[in-house]
Amino acid sequence: MDIWEANSVSAAVTAHNCQTTGQFKCNDTKSCGGLSGPDRYVGHCDRDGCDFNSFRLGNNSFYGRGMMVDTNQLVTVTTQFATDGTGNLNEIRRIYSQNGKKIFNSKATFPSLSQFNSITQPFCDAEKALFKDKNDFKKLGGLNKLSQSMKNGMVLVLSLWDDYEQHMLWLDSQYPTTSDPSVPGVLRGPCATNTGQPKVLQNEYPTAHVIYSNIRFGPIGSTM
Repeated sequence: MDIWEANSVSAAVTAHNCQTTGQFKCNDTKSCGGLSGPDRYVGHCDRDGCDFNSFRLGNNSFYGRGMMVDTNQLVTVTTQFATDGTGNLNEIRRIYSQNGKKIFNSKATFPSLSQFNSITQPFCDAEKALFKDKNDFKKLGGLNKLSQSMKNGMVLVLSLWDDYEQHMLWLDSQYPTTSDPSVPGVLRGPCATNTGQPKVLQNEYPTAHVIYSNIRFGPIGSTM
């Protein structure tokens, strides 16, 4: 579960699931799946996931420097995991808090997705269909499978990282770079396709950092 993949211009919350619901070690392409190409979808886990990225969903003025969620300022990011009343996950919501104000997640602007501002199984299916993405998420069990994994307990991992395979373009640029940017789902952020190269980042921005603070978890509404 990628609860927060972000930089100053793009952000995504992405649900992933696996065939297994407990700890599992993979050590080859067949069990792990490849990072790209035909082997990407042969592993035990869903590489793509079901993502909610406001920019990719058509709203390019919601998140970023000086925007509704202003990344020039401190921001509190709240993610709610709502169940159907029996303990099974059926919705993942995102709320931002900044300068004493709650900012509810943007809605998608594409007509077939315009009713959605959170991750649900109907949203995932509609997004995959519109963007013509392989729906490995549904094939491996969708939110229901992720729900089973969450019941087992998960470990929070925080990291600052770069991407040698795809240069993070899947988060903040045109991706795939060979696709027509007018096609829904191709634009994920405002960055140029030649950005995000790890060697450039490491050489030119060696002091890049991020601060995560006041991390909380608890019943919905108790952590805001």
